[in-house]
Amino acid sequence: MARGRPRKVAADPVNQPAHYRTGDIECIDAMVQVFGEDAVRTYARINAFKYQWRAAYKGQEEQDVQKALWYLRYATGDDPRKAVSQ
Repeated sequence: MARGRPRKVAADPVNQPAHYRTGDIECIDAMVQVFGEDAVRTYARINAFKYQWRAAYKGQEEQDVQKALWYLRYATGDDPRKAVSQ
């Protein structure tokens, strides 16, 4: 790999949105540290509901359905980020 500027990674608004990361820490990991795994899984179920509820109204229905699925997987203990990094 060339030295200098870091290489750009393709944007993935479902599995790893850039705006959910500060340095090496993803927001959801910080949430687990602060609130605990059970609370964050509950949040994930609620967030999945939100994405399903508004999917047809934002103009990005497929992406919002994919986000809902991401949060449902997380809520059941199946962290979707593990599948992306493998």
